[in-house]
Amino acid sequence: MSRVPGWLGRLGNGLSEMGERLDERRAEVAKEHSDAGPELPAADPEPPEPAPVPVTIARDRPDPALAVPWGVRVAAEAGWRLLILAGTVWVLMRVISAVQLVVLAFVAALLITALLQPTVARLIRYGFPRGVATALTAILGFVVMGLIGWFVTWQVMANIDNLSSQVQNGVDDLRNWLLKGPFHVTEKQINQIAKNLREAIGANTDQITSAGLEGVQVIVEALTGILLTVFSTLFLLYDGPRIWQWTLKLVPAAARPAMAGAGPRAWRTLTAYVRGTVIVALIDAICIGIGIYFLGVPMAVPLAVFIFLFSFIPLVGAVASGALAVVVALVTQGVVVALFTLGVVLAVQQIEGHILQPFILGRAVRVHPLAVVLSVAAGGMIAGIGGAVVAVPLVAVTNTVVSYLKAYAQGTEPPPRLSPKPRGATAVSSTPIDPPPSDQAP
Repeated sequence: MSRVPGWLGRLGNGLSEMGERLDERRAEVAKEHSDAGPELPAADPEPPEPAPVPVTIARDRPDPALAVPWGVRVAAEAGWRLLILAGTVWVLMRVISAVQLVVLAFVAALLITALLQPTVARLIRYGFPRGVATALTAILGFVVMGLIGWFVTWQVMANIDNLSSQVQNGVDDLRNWLLKGPFHVTEKQINQIAKNLREAIGANTDQITSAGLEGVQVIVEALTGILLTVFSTLFLLYDGPRIWQWTLKLVPAAARPAMAGAGPRAWRTLTAYVRGTVIVALIDAICIGIGIYFLGVPMAVPLAVFIFLFSFIPLVGAVASGALAVVVALVTQGVVVALFTLGVVLAVQQIEGHILQPFILGRAVRVHPLAVVLSVAAGGMIAGIGGAVVAVPLVAVTNTVVSYLKAYAQGTEPPPRLSPKPRGATAVSSTPIDPPPSDQAP
């Protein structure tokens, strides 16, 4: 056998020792990995990130919302809320205009109830059942109103012929006074004015006829409104407390105590306004009626009744009724009597504005004259004469309610007492509602 060369043996031994050392090294590395945790697979190398682009806008300029001035942001916040409120009011006005007759009839019933309710309470204190007291008061009130209307109609019809002749004589006297007076009016000018009036009446015959036909519809609507007012007044006089308790149930529970406290104050304000207005209107009618009676103005009593009715429209009603009395005096008795009539009307209105209203109405229903003028104008534009009549009491009641709610929110007003048997129509109860005492306001 041939012998293996020595260098080849040494090479094989070296390779064997190198393999043994590699195996030992692998074992050490595996042991280290087992101590550190399970070996994770090698992740793919991530692609190199692109070089960042320098952004200087975000660091140099603030947030756009912060860049808007604080006052502009407050105005914007208030603006969209005001738009929502305006939209709500517009929708409400559209609904009210669609049922205007019903709304005016109910408001008139509230005013009449505020006037008649003290009589119902007085009769109940005398021992009358509530139903009997309500019936007696309603019958008495509506009979008195009907007699007033009948008396005015009778006086006008009884004096219409005499008034027509007096008006014709007054027109002739006025014509003569214009011809001979300081205004230097000529006969030709007066004839031209009369001709223009006749032509205007002839040219607007269709409109006058249509207005007469519309008058029939107005009469029907007026009768319907009167019936609604009568029925509403009866139910408010008899069952007003329960109606108010049912109304309170429609208010959210969180706001119910505040509304229960505002209700009695609103009712007292309305009652004081109606009662005071009736007394002031009655004094105005009596004083002016006596004055024009002694001045010889015809139909003094019907004019006094008109003054009484028109006095329910603040400021505007007094001016209109006084102007009517002056015009009647002018066309029937001449310029001198008309001037004396104007003096009587102005004197009574001054007494009313400076003495009667502050003393009788008091501070409870005091409304600034500017608010009175604006509210009467707005009410007249929205709902005619009815809107002008209810505008001021609505403003007075709203002022009372808002003032109370503000004081209640600030904690300066005591919370209303919740009782199982509430006293008054505008009390609130947290328990099942028993019939309230019948001598309280509805």
